[in-house]
Amino acid sequence: MISYPKEKINVLLLENVHQDAFQLFQKDGFNVRLLPQALGEDELSKEIENIHVLGIRSKTNLTAPVLAKAKRLMTVGCFCIGTNQVDLAEAEKKGIPVFNAPYSNTRSVAELVIAEVVMLARRVPDHIRNTHAGIWNKISKNCFEVRGKTLGIVGYGHIGSQVSVLAEAMGLKVVYYDTQTVLPLGNATPINSYEELLSVSDFVTFHVPELPETTNLYAAKEIKATKKGAYIINLSRGKVVDLEALAEAIKSGHIAGAGVDVFPQEPESNSDPFITPLQNLQNVILTPHIGGSTEEAQKNIGTEVASKLLKFVNNGSTTFAVNFPNIELNPIPQGMYRILNVHKNQPGFLKDINSMVSEIGANISSQHLGTSAEIGYLSMVINMSVGDELKERIERHPGSIKTRILY
Repeated sequence: MISYPKEKINVLLLENVHQDAFQLFQKDGFNVRLLPQALGEDELSKEIENIHVLGIRSKTNLTAPVLAKAKRLMTVGCFCIGTNQVDLAEAEKKGIPVFNAPYSNTRSVAELVIAEVVMLARRVPDHIRNTHAGIWNKISKNCFEVRGKTLGIVGYGHIGSQVSVLAEAMGLKVVYYDTQTVLPLGNATPINSYEELLSVSDFVTFHVPELPETTNLYAAKEIKATKKGAYIINLSRGKVVDLEALAEAIKSGHIAGAGVDVFPQEPESNSDPFITPLQNLQNVILTPHIGGSTEEAQKNIGTEVASKLLKFVNNGSTTFAVNFPNIELNPIPQGMYRILNVHKNQPGFLKDINSMVSEIGANISSQHLGTSAEIGYLSMVINMSVGDELKERIERHPGSIKTRILY
C-alpha cells in the first residue's frame, strides 16, 4: 500500500477519458473525478494545485507555467498516443513521470487508413455528395481497384507497420520509408529515400510524430516530387502536411484526392467552428481527428494508461514512462519500506543517501537506480519504519527533487 491514504489522493481525468479508467481508480480507493472537457491554461492552473494524478487526452496542454502550479502532482497519463501536449522536459525536472498508450489504438487508425485508400480510389466522397444532392452520376472513369497499386508508408512504426499488413492483404504493393532502420513485415519493401517513395507510390500515408523536423514534411517541394495522380492520407499529426499547398495540388489535378483526419489548428470543442482550405474540394475525405476514436481503442487506452499510473502510484514502477528512467519494481516485501526519490543526476548523491540510511541504523534490502541526462530515480527497500525523519533528511539534500515512502 502507499504511505499516504488513497482516499486523499486526488485523481482528475479530463476529456471524456474512458469510464474503465475512472472505475480502476475508484475501485482502488482513490478520490477520482471525470470531466468531459479539456481545461484551458488558467483553469487547469487552478485545478492542478491540489491534484496528485492527472489524466488528459490531446486537447489539454500541460505547459511549464501550469506545471509550476503542480506542487502535489505525482504523475500524468496521456490517454492517447502522442505526448506533444505535455512539456516533457519540465515534467522530468519536477520528478513527474508521464505515461501514454502507444499501441492501444493502432488497429483503429490502420483500419481507417485502408478504408480511405479504397474510398479515394473509387472517388466515393464525390459520389456521396452528388447522390445526397439528387445527382445520379454513375461512372467508372478515374475509379480504380486498389489491388496491384503501390502504397507508400512514411513512418514504419506501430501504426505504419499495421497498415502494411492490412494493405498487403488487400493486394497492395507496400513500400515504406523511415529515418531509422526498421525490419519489414510480410513483403513490404524499405525505400532508400523519402523522395523515391513519393515518386513511385499511388497512395502515400503518413505515420510520424510531431517534431520540428516533421513540420511541413509534405509541402510544395514534396508535392512536386509526388507521382501525378497519387492520393495523400494523413492520420498522424496536423502540422505534417501543408494543407494550403495540398489544396492547390488537388485543384490543379496533380494530386487525385486526399484523406485528412488531423489539422494544424483544431477546435477546442464540438461546438466551435472549423475551417480548412481542403473544404469543398473534389475527392477529399475530412474527418474530425477520429483515427483512434473507436470504442475498442478508447477502452484499451483507458485500461492501459490507468494501469501504468496505478502501478507507479502503488509501487513506484516507471516502466514505459516517456520522460523518465524506466524501472520495473517488484511488490514490497512484507514488513519492508520502499523509499522513492527523484534527484538531480549529479555525482555523490547515492553515497549521501546510503550514509543517511546507515546513520539511522536501517539495513538496505534492495536498491535500484535509473538515470537520464537530467535526473536520477532511486528505489531503496529498507527493513525498518523511519517515519518522516529519513524522508525529511533526504528532501533537505540540495540535489533532491521529490521523495515518497511506500510500505
